[in-house]
This record gives sequence, structure tokens and C-alpha cells, in this order.
Amino acid sequence: MKAMAAVVLLAVVAAAQAGEEENTPCDNVETEAQAHACAAFNKQASERELKSAYDELLQRVHDAFDDKGGIAATMIERLKQAQGLWTQLRDADCKAETFALPTNGKAYQAAWDTCVAQRTDERSEYLQSILQQ
Repeated sequence: MKAMAAVVLLAVVAAAQAGEEENTPCDNVETEAQAHACAAFNKQASERELKSAYDELLQRVHDAFDDKGGIAATMIERLKQAQGLWTQLRDADCKAETFALPTNGKAYQAAWDTCVAQRTDERSEYLQSILQQ
């Protein structure tokens, strides 16, 4: 029963992250299977948003610094390094957060997906804030 309550709670959090998209697996989550589908959907959506935020940041760097003595190339290299380190940190945090769950279960996957989605949404917001006018 506790596992189901935890999964439903994860689905509620994940549904909040789904935003205003129409007809998502997060609509009317009532079962454990629906909660798992919602968590997976939110992870995928947050990863798409992160890629978009990262690509847009790289374009802002090019627009702001492209003709200024290699500044754009240096900043892009630093951003790539930071993104790689951030990915490692995110995964380490989510491993710690899901440690108590059996890794072969659906509850683990839902908890992992939710953790990744939350951290990824936070990173997207941060990347979107860099070099904003």
C-alpha cells in the first residue's frame, strides 16, 4: 500500500510538471500503471525541453560573442563541460534518491523518471536564464 501511495504521489508531482500539454498520460492518473506512464512521459518531455534550452543557449552565445576573439568558442566549451558534469550530478542525486527501491521494479523506474524530470526541469530553467536580455 505504501508503494502505491508513493507512486501516486510521484504521479501527482509529475503531472504538475507536464504543463499544459493536451492529452498526456498524466491526465486522470488513477492507477499504478498510469502513474508509471506519467512519470516516463514527464522524463521524456523534460529531456526535450532541456535539449531545446541548451540549443537556444548555444545560439545566444553565438549571437552575443561570435565575432569577439574566440569568446564564443571558449564559452561553448565551458558550457559543454558544465553540462556533462551536471548530467553526472543529476544521475548521482537520483541514484541516492531512489536507493531504497528495488532497481528491477516499476516503482523504482517511476521514481527515477520523476527525479530525472525534476532535476532536468530545473536545469532547463537555469540554462534559459543565461545571457537573457
